[in-house]
Amino acid sequence: MDVKELTKKYEYAWEKYSDEDLKKVFDLSDRYKDFMTIAKTERECVDEFVALAEKEGYKDLNKIIENNESLKAGDKVYVNHMGKSLALFLIGKESLQKGMRILGAHIDSPRLDLKQNPLYEDTDLAMMETHYYGGVKKYQWVTIPLSIHGVMIRKDGSSVKVVIGEDANDPVVGISDLLVHLSADQMQKKVANAIEGEDLNILVGSIPIKDKEAKNRVKLNILKLLNEKYGIVEEDFVSAELEVVPAGAARDYGLDRSMVVAYGHDDRICAYTSFEAMMEMTEADKTCVTLLVDKEEVGSIGATGMHSKFFENAVAEIMDRMGDYSDIKVRRALSNSKMLSSDVSAAFDPNYPSVMEKNNCAYFGKGIVFNKYTGARGKSGCNDANAEFVGQIRSIMDKHGVTWQTAELGKVDQGGGGTIAYILAQYGMEVIDCGVALHNMHAPWEVASKADIYETMRGYYAFLQEA
Repeated sequence: MDVKELTKKYEYAWEKYSDEDLKKVFDLSDRYKDFMTIAKTERECVDEFVALAEKEGYKDLNKIIENNESLKAGDKVYVNHMGKSLALFLIGKESLQKGMRILGAHIDSPRLDLKQNPLYEDTDLAMMETHYYGGVKKYQWVTIPLSIHGVMIRKDGSSVKVVIGEDANDPVVGISDLLVHLSADQMQKKVANAIEGEDLNILVGSIPIKDKEAKNRVKLNILKLLNEKYGIVEEDFVSAELEVVPAGAARDYGLDRSMVVAYGHDDRICAYTSFEAMMEMTEADKTCVTLLVDKEEVGSIGATGMHSKFFENAVAEIMDRMGDYSDIKVRRALSNSKMLSSDVSAAFDPNYPSVMEKNNCAYFGKGIVFNKYTGARGKSGCNDANAEFVGQIRSIMDKHGVTWQTAELGKVDQGGGGTIAYILAQYGMEVIDCGVALHNMHAPWEVASKADIYETMRGYYAFLQEA
């Protein structure tokens, strides 16, 4: 063996692309940008994915159950759980007891949620109170254009979708910051406390209604406008899920257009590439699954988070439709499965080199990132993948010519983070974290390499074919 072959060199994906490859890279990113511009909430993600999946022949499992239909190898089904989580299944030729190949990502992202009683008036300005969701640097959310997305449920049970601030003719809203001329005290605070959570109130209006005898005339004008457009009243905010997110489209980033800037890369970038890989699959020996879940940013809790039983229940329902259900068979199906926990990683940033250890961090342009473990400091809260599984993944990636790299999330004592990996690993299945490396993770606008997006999709497709 040549001595040069004894060392591992992580190569830049850009250097291997032909003109035909480059077209595929940029075409994928164009589709991804379109998706990210439309799908800024978990509900919008599910709606868009379901519409796209149905065009590819996927059918609603609930309707299959209602019609007492059976399932067989080659069938494509999806489970839409409460409009905020989604599982897609391509039924394989082998028994489910032998396990599944699972891609699992989350579709919620850090944001600001409107409180249940958000609207108030202060000094002739109409404001809305928010509660931040997930890990955010609060100072990043002031002085930028924001939009409002979500759903409101009226007292009669009817629902109305709300999107304000995305159309070119829409107004936007935002959160003010203190002018630098009067910031002497603010500038002495720690960054974490410069903007307090209770100060993340969005300004939504300043024109009063004409009735001078009324109280809170500016607030009433906002309610009047909302009623005219959406047919809602103030009490409907109580039964609403309204998210405040950055306004505007995903765009090319860099003078060479080599990157994408968007809101919600974490983790819709892995959700979208997983979905694209899944749509490429037309048949499989083992059942393939793409699992897209809510609530990861706040601990994967609740009915739509990974800690719920909705995925396990979906597997049981599918086995029942195949005439092969029992509790022990469901357990075997989960235990014998293999999974890529598709989540983002941190890319090396030359502006902040001190938090990274260069031999064990991710870089833009070096492909899909595998994190054997995540967690914080002493690997707390992590899933630490088995070496045997890592070896299998290496073999699959190399066989399919996928550019890949390995990383950990920054220096050992700098912090850390987690994914849904450890939750699925509780079934006894093999799981490893992998995904796209980002700059600005959890910021309103995050940045990713187009080469990494493409290689990640290719890596997911290779896994679905062979794991």
